Amino acid sequence: MSSSPVRPGLRELKKARTRAAIQDHALRLFVEQGYDATTVEQIAAAAEVSQSTFFRYFPTKEDTVSYDRLDPVMLESFIAQPARLSVIGAMRAAIRETLGALPREASDLETARQRLIFEVPALRARLVDQMQDGMEMLHDAVARRLDREPSDLTVQTWSGAILGVVLSAYFASTADPARFMAEMDARLACLEREQLG
Repeated sequence: MSSSPVRPGLRELKKARTRAAIQDHALRLFVEQGYDATTVEQIAAAAEVSQSTFFRYFPTKEDTVSYDRLDPVMLESFIAQPARLSVIGAMRAAIRETLGALPREASDLETARQRLIFEVPALRARLVDQMQDGMEMLHDAVARRLDREPSDLTVQTWSGAILGVVLSAYFASTADPARFMAEMDARLACLEREQLG
């Protein structure tokens, strides 16, 4: 496994906090008044930023929902899991660790974000468009954990299998974010149990 990445600088941390604050305010407004009824102007006002600042962080309103800030955290946790765990075991542990560390409000907002993706057709369609980016992130994380190249066939095959698990859990959960996480864990456990060879 490779060494830990360099920690982000102060400027990057400030940007990450601003992005998170804008997203949090957007999600709160979507819950309170509905996705379609909420405007970028309202989100910017709630976050106390200008609309131009909003657009520097999120090119569209849809991006405030489709942006998943937990993915990088979860993948870093995945890489850091004990070497004794299988790749799938490490992924399951990382999911539990990341979600378990969320404060209540952050957990509620993440649930709201996932529910919006399930319920708003335009956001659901964007999920498919984003799969390529998610796949690349997964390739990189698996490659780091296994000390291989992202282009390695085993790395890419495993990433594809995980994406299949995510999709099957998505369709089985019928727009229930809490059920989605349980379905994904159950399917990962099944994949780990049923590995051939």
